[in-house]
Amino acid sequence: MANLLYRLGRLSARRAWAVIATWILALAVAAGAFLTLGGSLATNFSIPGTETERVNDSLTEQFPELTGATASVVFATDGEFGESERERIDELLNDLTEVDGVTAVTNPFETEAERDAAEGQVTGGQAMIEGARSELESSSDELEAGQAQLDAAIEQARAAGAYEQAAEEFERQQAELDAGREQLEQGLREIEAQEAELEHGAALMEFASTVRTVSEDGGTAIATIAFEETMFELPDSVKAEVVDVLSAAEIDGVRIDWSSTITTSTEGIMGPGEVIGVIVAGLVLLIMMRAFLPAITPLISSLVGVGVGVAGSLAFSGLVPMASITPVLGVMLGLAVGIDYSLFILNRHRKQLLAGMDVDESIGLANGTAGNAVVFAGSTVIVALVALGVTGIPFLATMGVVGAACVLVAVLVSISLTPALLGLLGTRALGRKARETIGDQRHTDTEVRPLRTPRALGAVALATLGLLVLAVPALSMRLGLPEGSSEAPDTTQYQAFKTIESEFGAGVNGPLIVVAELPGGVDENEVTATQAGVASELMEHADVSAVAPIVVSDERDVFLFQVLPVEGPSSESTENLVRDLRGMAPLSGEATLGVAGQASGNIDVSEKLADALPIYLVVVVGLSLLIMIVVFRSLLVPLIATAGYVLSLFAALGAVTAIYQWGWLSDVFGVHEPGPVLSFGPIIIMGVLFGLAMDYQLFLVSGMREAHVHGMPARAAVVQGLRQGRAVVTAAAIIMISVFGGFVFSELGMVRPLGFGLAIGVLFDAFVVRMVLVPALMHLLGEKAWYLPKWLDRIMPDVDVEGASLERAHSPNGSAATS
Repeated sequence: MANLLYRLGRLSARRAWAVIATWILALAVAAGAFLTLGGSLATNFSIPGTETERVNDSLTEQFPELTGATASVVFATDGEFGESERERIDELLNDLTEVDGVTAVTNPFETEAERDAAEGQVTGGQAMIEGARSELESSSDELEAGQAQLDAAIEQARAAGAYEQAAEEFERQQAELDAGREQLEQGLREIEAQEAELEHGAALMEFASTVRTVSEDGGTAIATIAFEETMFELPDSVKAEVVDVLSAAEIDGVRIDWSSTITTSTEGIMGPGEVIGVIVAGLVLLIMMRAFLPAITPLISSLVGVGVGVAGSLAFSGLVPMASITPVLGVMLGLAVGIDYSLFILNRHRKQLLAGMDVDESIGLANGTAGNAVVFAGSTVIVALVALGVTGIPFLATMGVVGAACVLVAVLVSISLTPALLGLLGTRALGRKARETIGDQRHTDTEVRPLRTPRALGAVALATLGLLVLAVPALSMRLGLPEGSSEAPDTTQYQAFKTIESEFGAGVNGPLIVVAELPGGVDENEVTATQAGVASELMEHADVSAVAPIVVSDERDVFLFQVLPVEGPSSESTENLVRDLRGMAPLSGEATLGVAGQASGNIDVSEKLADALPIYLVVVVGLSLLIMIVVFRSLLVPLIATAGYVLSLFAALGAVTAIYQWGWLSDVFGVHEPGPVLSFGPIIIMGVLFGLAMDYQLFLVSGMREAHVHGMPARAAVVQGLRQGRAVVTAAAIIMISVFGGFVFSELGMVRPLGFGLAIGVLFDAFVVRMVLVPALMHLLGEKAWYLPKWLDRIMPDVDVEGASLERAHSPNGSAATS
């Protein structure tokens, strides 16, 4: 591999414009493919096999009209909606129904009027029944009086001996009275049935009394837009058209906000924070290089790689369901590793130029040595990301593949475009002052002194204790998916979420769909009673604020209800409510419950991800040990590297928990609503940080191994490797932190904890673990650090990650020592 990369590097330098043109063409093709083939991105996350998905699949068969995505539009005014405002809102909602892909739009005022009419019908029905009962009671009194008169007449006739003559007439009158009583009893039975029906209806209305579309003060209204496609399949074009209609609406005195369903697209991937992160990375490069042209070389390489990788991946979004955060991960990784990998090659090239090596030879050798390490380092990141598929979670596997594709492109760009750019730069890869020192002896000075043992002991104790303390909050970490309150306060989705919460209750932002299944179904006249019975038992739960019936299947064996929790969708009480409802015994004797809805789905996703974390950690740790054993040909070095990774990982998760769940330093990081940690954040942080940790371990410790193999004492070799790799790893880590840190203030709420977790994880791993803890432990171990059983040494392949054999084959002045 090293020799192949050496030849590729020299070829790229000599054919620089051809290589540059090739990548520009690749960028154009990727962009064109995205524009013509790209599909929509979804805000929700589903996992096959969860209880919510099972219920949803059942509902798709029973009620296909209810399976499309929905969005909320919130209208708010300072007073009460006037007639003209209602008319304008009605016109706007009618315009929305004309959008292709929208199946229905509910008018909140009409819905509220229907609700009021239904309440009036119940009240009127009760009054009518009372009147009918009074009439029946009067008829009953008349019948009793008639019976008394008939009985008296019969007694008189018997006393006078005239009964036989009037018997037929008496029997006729008695038959009339009996028929009247039968009609009266039938009327009473009908009234009792109607009373029971009205009582059940009144109970249902009472249970749903807080389910409103217009607030009690008349100043806020919620309209619902129903779409033909599901959340994952809803095209961006449909969402954009709906947003255009809403944005163009101007109703004096009325504020219009809408939920995140129709606000998510590829916009927001690169905002001000991300741009600032790239600028900081550029400044770091400028300070390190002390020259403008070499400083922008890694930036150019990374931006090209990001463009090709992200646009190319999004071109498949029309075929493969992708979550809205998927391209963001690609941008984060593409920028970070693209800059770092190009920097590693550039740094090696600059050192060789300072030592007096010829430009073309230096580019080839840098590509064959540092580039070989880049290929290996990139491979570890790719493997870690692709391994996300072992979790069995489709959207996470897709994110991993997209991230891996972006890293692969970054590697390819680094080993081809970077040498081409370096070929154009020539000796200008060094600053003017640096060029004056080419060939100076100080650039090849290798004198080193080992660390002091007491200092190493103190470093181990301090680093380990500090990381363990920082990891403590992770013990209380809760996982969840973002809601509207996690978005920036000036966004429409945040405003819609908070308005609904304040005017209608927190639970309205996360309604649950409860499905009651009754084997065999019920009679038609028992539907309302069954609904009332189930709703009554649901209302007994302390965390339920309202229950409203939605629809009943044609066979009357499946009943749907909307259940509003007391608290919001990400609260612990709502999470417990979902579990409790699923665990309830059959209601009303035989009705079994299922729970669905976006809030329920988010809870299921979070639980599934929590279950997947230990599995993925085992996979990553196993990979780490195997890779490090092969690379460093040691048993203890891999254990140190892996233990350090685990420490930095849990310290990063602890920091994320403290800030985003506990609310520490919330003002600094813009956390206005602390809540559960992003459910797939820890597993993404785990995978990406593993790859980056292996990168830094490789670039630092491989230098230690190389020095030790060449005869340097183990403890001196530790310092030698640290000295050789410290500057570039420091710059690379700062760049990573800057790029990831830029996403901490992203316009996309779910990106912020991810960016922070990666940034703080790199900070801990690079500066605490790789530069303090690992060197100190290796110093304490001395020669034992490189222990490897002879039988294992014989069967393991020699990977030569740093391309040492290639380096030895070339003399310092650039001429080949061997052909």
